[in-house]
Amino acid sequence: MCRKPRHDRLRKWAMVAIVLLAWPAAAATGLLTADQAFDLTARQHKADEVQVRFRIADGYYLYRDKLRFTTEPAAIIAGSPVVPRGKVRDDEFFGKVEILRGEIVIRIPVRVPSGTARFTLHAVSQGCADAGVCYTPQSRHLTLGPGLGEAKPATGADPHRLIDSLQGR
Repeated sequence: MCRKPRHDRLRKWAMVAIVLLAWPAAAATGLLTADQAFDLTARQHKADEVQVRFRIADGYYLYRDKLRFTTEPAAIIAGSPVVPRGKVRDDEFFGKVEILRGEIVIRIPVRVPSGTARFTLHAVSQGCADAGVCYTPQSRHLTLGPGLGEAKPATGADPHRLIDSLQGR
């Protein structure tokens, strides 16, 4: 049986505890919701490219290495995302990481079979406020396709996908 090192498990539990303890404080101090802090849109920019845009509010940042993108149905082939470089930060939970601020555009090469009218882009991200509050990983879903224009995430959280993202699936 393969076990994770103890410090990895402790770090993960510490992060969960901080989020749970900080959430009521965040609401009381007027921090933005994750959707407000990390505004997300996407569009099929070209036949072979999806453009993902995060508008990150002032005083907030995303972890570059926590960004994940997948597509459905399986016939849609997504290549490696091209993510802008970030600023290196020594994070108390994750060590040296790159963080992203402001407006960022991520380009994802795609191969969409002809005749496909729509497909779903799943975007997972995680970020924090400079005030010291970190958000749980956010799993959001956008419907894209040729000629559909800019898409916003579907409303309503999917707790199963959030749990999967926390467990690294």
